[in-house]
Amino acid sequence: MQSGNDTKMSEFILHGLSEDPELQSLIFGLFLSMYLITVFGNLLLILIVVSDSHLHTPMYFFLTNLSFADICFTSTTVPKMLWNIQTQRKVITYVGCITQMYFHLLFAGWDNFLLAVMAYDRFVAICHPLQYMVIMNPRLCGLLVLMSWITSVSHSLLQTLMVLRLSFCTHFQIPHFFCELNQMIQLACSDTFLNNVVMYFAAMLLAGGPLSGILYSYSKIVSSILRISSAQGKYKAFSTCASHLSVVSLFFCTSLGVYLSSAATQSSHASAVASVMYTVVSPMLNPFIYSLRNRDIKGALKRIIGVPVM
Repeated sequence: MQSGNDTKMSEFILHGLSEDPELQSLIFGLFLSMYLITVFGNLLLILIVVSDSHLHTPMYFFLTNLSFADICFTSTTVPKMLWNIQTQRKVITYVGCITQMYFHLLFAGWDNFLLAVMAYDRFVAICHPLQYMVIMNPRLCGLLVLMSWITSVSHSLLQTLMVLRLSFCTHFQIPHFFCELNQMIQLACSDTFLNNVVMYFAAMLLAGGPLSGILYSYSKIVSSILRISSAQGKYKAFSTCASHLSVVSLFFCTSLGVYLSSAATQSSHASAVASVMYTVVSPMLNPFIYSLRNRDIKGALKRIIGVPVM
């Protein structure tokens, strides 16, 4: 490969999760199963919400967007990894790597903002129930999703343009199963100071901001629930946001754990394995978390398949 700035002709090698040939079939079967479950589960959730008029509410509108984002988020990484295992080639082109990184950042950011928007929705529903439908009107709901999308696109585009200015001279081995931003910056042979500043500043702003909003919303929610006199009322109020709180905990704990552990241990392989949690496992579990504890979803599913709803 040529050195210098001619990175457009470059190819990268994705090491994947393991280089052991005996484990490749196991990894392929496991990730194919998880990917199919993720796509089918989230598509089913979208279908249920769209087809049942009882679920045409702000909460389920945001949920369908989250399900769509989860499908796209997982699709940016898993199909390429499965293809590499099947063909026994670990090569990804420079253009393919940049494209994968762009869409991975985009849908990860959109997931992040949608979780914050959903926390705000639960805050309004529990703390201001009488004004809920007035505050969470269709115009505001559409605007919140649109702003989340625009912010995610802008951030992803900024990070991608910052990587495009880098040169890759000799190191083309990516110790990961996809082109992750931090790994790309570490591979560059040109000055990456500005890239690191932008990356960490954006991480604090775009992850810290929504997380702070989520924590604030739930602090108000807990405060409102504690003021409810009856135990049944407390349980009903908490059950409306328990599923979302579970998804938030799963997504943020795993994603923050990946970056904190990778910064502490500097182990790329450990970071790659941990990344599976928020890139594959979390999107797969989301539809189950929202459906198993949700009477509305289970009732709508029964109506679709023709089972009497008690």
